[in-house]
Amino acid sequence: MKLTYPACFYPCEQKEGGYTAEVPDLPGCVSEGDTLADAILMATDAASGWVLGELENGNPVPPSSSPESIVPEPGGFVSMLVLDMDAYAEKYGDKAVRKNLTIPAWLNTFAEKNHINFSQVLQDSLIAIYQEMQELSL
Repeated sequence: MKLTYPACFYPCEQKEGGYTAEVPDLPGCVSEGDTLADAILMATDAASGWVLGELENGNPVPPSSSPESIVPEPGGFVSMLVLDMDAYAEKYGDKAVRKNLTIPAWLNTFAEKNHINFSQVLQDSLIAIYQEMQELSL
């Protein structure tokens, strides 16, 4: 899932060439960088982490304002951030969710006898399927 959010960028008073970035649609999402390029990357990372936290807690994705509706403070400007939530979640998502499953008794006996970790097998299989589907959608 790709998301876009407008961000306000302001020159840093303490760092020459540095910028502070705020994402108005994500309360408290503020970052900075030593250069404008760094500030954009840091703001994208901060916004992605903010949204991932909400998703992992079962909350909806906050809607994005139109860039025209965002008015920065004097000296600032607005630029759009693009968040690749699938890539970010794959790299940083770590919240585990408990799932029950039902399998035939004979398969359970086999797996337990061979010390097979059910959770790890299921997770590895789902990751492989996810990655295959990502490659097909490119």
